[in-house]
Amino acid sequence: MGMGIELNIILAYAFGLILLYILGYILLIPIKWIIKLVYNGIIGGIMLLLINLAGGFFDIHIAINPITALVAGLLGVPGVVLMIILQYIL
Repeated sequence: MGMGIELNIILAYAFGLILLYILGYILLIPIKWIIKLVYNGIIGGIMLLLINLAGGFFDIHIAINPITALVAGLLGVPGVVLMIILQYIL
């Protein structure tokens, strides 16, 4: 009975570390998407608010509802610009 570490134990630890790395990577990707979506949503919401505040002088108003919030959240600043263009067209 030796006190040395067997090869099976070393391989089990290595396999466990590899699985932990893969699991962490899989869980990290959706978090990046959620952070980007929240960031775009905040910037888009601020843009909608600023457009509504400054748009009073230029007769531009975009209603803040779930659809416009979703467009501003998914697309960010280009989504707000798209809604302004659609406001002029429609």
